[in-house]
Amino acid sequence: MAWGIGRTDTGSNMTRGITILLALCLVVAGAYFTASKWAIRHQTLVFYDASRGRPVAVDIAVRRDKEMQSEAGLSILPVAIINHGNTVRFTEYSFLANVLAVRGYMAVSIQHDLDSDAPLVTKVGELYVGRLPVYERGAANIDFAISKLREMQPNADYDHLTMVGHSNGGDISVYYARLHPDHISKVVTLDNLRVPFMVHAKFKTLTFRSHDPQFKTDPGVVPDQADCDKAGITVVRTGFQHTEMSDRGPEDVKESITASLDKFLDDNTGSITPRTTAPQRSGLVATASK
Repeated sequence: MAWGIGRTDTGSNMTRGITILLALCLVVAGAYFTASKWAIRHQTLVFYDASRGRPVAVDIAVRRDKEMQSEAGLSILPVAIINHGNTVRFTEYSFLANVLAVRGYMAVSIQHDLDSDAPLVTKVGELYVGRLPVYERGAANIDFAISKLREMQPNADYDHLTMVGHSNGGDISVYYARLHPDHISKVVTLDNLRVPFMVHAKFKTLTFRSHDPQFKTDPGVVPDQADCDKAGITVVRTGFQHTEMSDRGPEDVKESITASLDKFLDDNTGSITPRTTAPQRSGLVATASK
């Protein structure tokens, strides 16, 4: 009888122990996912540019610990500007903003288009197929947003920007870099089609190219391989569709892009090691700059 009672007590103790262990695991897991969720702070702000009579909305993604360090004067936040594609919202590049924020950047996504703006048009034969006014407006939006952010977060590096953009936003990124080459740290584009890359710049460039028959890159936008090597331009030729390069795209597309972007940001040379095998969906085949 005593033996039987002893077995019952032991089993009960083991059950309680397992229950407590499982509870602790759940607590730890919950803390991990909570920390992951709250480690990056997102904030959407709308500034008003009275000189042009238009609002400029921005979405800020920043690691809370890095932000606290900068506010305490212990560090300077690097700044990345994200520029959206035509008909895509500025909030639809969180997969890029989060990678940049994790790396310690203050990632600033800017809404360039308003519902009241004229639709994007193509005028063959004109500079940038007639889209220069759109790029000029985008550059003005960036300058205005930076001027407001300097007031809010002075401990950030607005003089060495990382420019990131998809499609039309990629062209805005390259155009802005052409205007302010001495204030650019890196340029990253996702299938920009109109504005040629700089071949005599001091900064490194990473560009993802789609394999999409509906979106053709204009001649001269991407230099030949020899010039890319000299200029530090890394061309990543993918099997992806042009419109997949935002939050709307499949997970494997976003994962491939962020993996290469992370490598580019991590590498002091700003280049990506060529890959001999392509990942999912024809994936990435990188041509690395020297």
